[in-house]
Amino acid sequence: MSSGKTVENLGAALLSGDVEVVDCSGVLGPETPIIQLPPEFAKPTPKVEINKISEYDSDGPFFAWNWMVLGEHSGTHFDAPHHWITGKDYPDGYTDTLNVQRLVAPVNVIDCSEQSKANPDFLLDAAGVKAWEAEHGEIKAGEWVVMRTDWDSRVDDEAQFLNADETGPHSPGPTVDCIEYLLSKNIVGWGTQCIGTDAGQAGGMEPPYPAHNLLHKNNCFGLASLANLKKVPAKGAILIAAPLKIENGTGSPIRALALVPKG
Repeated sequence: MSSGKTVENLGAALLSGDVEVVDCSGVLGPETPIIQLPPEFAKPTPKVEINKISEYDSDGPFFAWNWMVLGEHSGTHFDAPHHWITGKDYPDGYTDTLNVQRLVAPVNVIDCSEQSKANPDFLLDAAGVKAWEAEHGEIKAGEWVVMRTDWDSRVDDEAQFLNADETGPHSPGPTVDCIEYLLSKNIVGWGTQCIGTDAGQAGGMEPPYPAHNLLHKNNCFGLASLANLKKVPAKGAILIAAPLKIENGTGSPIRALALVPKG
């Protein structure tokens, strides 16, 4: 089948509803949980602000619009390579210079929801990924890999979503060997449903924060605070994860969309 016919068939399937568009993003607003960094590292990312310019009133009788305050890494968001020191030298590592061809790709959804429910510090390792591949099929070059934890069920309560105590945050994520194995498969990027792409306790790993450290070192992307992954099959869907084209941007809130065949 020609590539033109393939795209035509996809368009027809979208219009007929044979392919469903699943929204994999959370709501971005004043109640959106924001990552908390130690004060010695950085200025805190502000909470999202939505300020009205006009809404069919004296400031604008025919139109409604707002202005916003938000960080690049707020809500469901995209991490570009320049976000981390290991990826700082890639000229195409910013949101305005990256190769957009890479952003739309098949997605592999590794379901760790039961393990994460039982243990908020659950870690997915390379052996777990290989066991998933044995059941569902091989992860291929250029594809997305995301970890389903159903952590988005906590998003309406920032304390539960961040899940921190005196020892730091507690949330599931990947091990070092998990990320190393996925990089050996030449994936385009890795995503999670938690506040960041790493586990809450990943600062104690070697290297620390391996998803950030190793993905961006290899010019790969990260996705965080994804939602509704329970509606996306293990294989067979396409993920669209496009950041705003921010000049010299290190990341961006996104509207992540999955194209899922019915049935």
